[in-house]
Amino acid sequence: MPARDLALLTEAAREAGRIALRYWRKSPQVWDKGGEHGPVTEADLAVNDMLKARLLGARPDYGWLSEETPDSADRLAVDTLFIVDPIDGTRAFVAGEETWAHSLAVAHKGCVTAGVVYLPALDRIYVASDASPPMRDGEVIRASSRERLEGANILTTKANLAPEKWPGGVPEFTRSFRASLAYRMCLAAEGRFDGMLNLRNAWEWDIAAGSLIAERAGAVVTDMTGAALRFNTPTALAAGVLALPQGPHAEALARLTGA
Repeated sequence: MPARDLALLTEAAREAGRIALRYWRKSPQVWDKGGEHGPVTEADLAVNDMLKARLLGARPDYGWLSEETPDSADRLAVDTLFIVDPIDGTRAFVAGEETWAHSLAVAHKGCVTAGVVYLPALDRIYVASDASPPMRDGEVIRASSRERLEGANILTTKANLAPEKWPGGVPEFTRSFRASLAYRMCLAAEGRFDGMLNLRNAWEWDIAAGSLIAERAGAVVTDMTGAALRFNTPTALAAGVLALPQGPHAEALARLTGA
């Protein structure tokens, strides 16, 4: 089933890209969702509508969790569900930048079994399942083998380097950034950067697909306490996310806990 699900997600992601590109750099309608939820565009909603119809049409017994669909406790009663972010990096999309993505995953009993992250503006696609290797555009990828966190090139926000977040001291590494959290995880998976970290609660739809791709590529992927990520939780939130090589991951946890 993971292979069939991965094929379905891949086809749906490419169709999502065709829809989203019709709105990109064409001044789409934008609304503010309020609070810390950020903007949503007519492209997000169009992509979400297509994905929900196509994916649930193919797998009517699966549950559904998406950033752009009102959540329902019904999903908690199913073993398998789709976890979808129609457009991850909506601010980048609105700004006409290229690094926004579609993030599509299937999770079974709390674990992601298939994931796709597609960047239509770059025509770049990352895929993985729990039974197949992680790939970018058909080529197998591997995470960085860096042994130390110091001096590494890490994808994260400036806010994540605030001293109060690091009881053991802020590590000295080069900070880089991309708008899409899913894309950051994929960049860590392919070793273009030495890893990524996010020290604020992360929505499951932002990290489900990327977490599997990074893990299958050899990164250690956990929340910021070192616990394994679980999906289809009642809150749909994870306590941050780290995707780093083994040594840097251990160093980051030690500094985050002050151990």
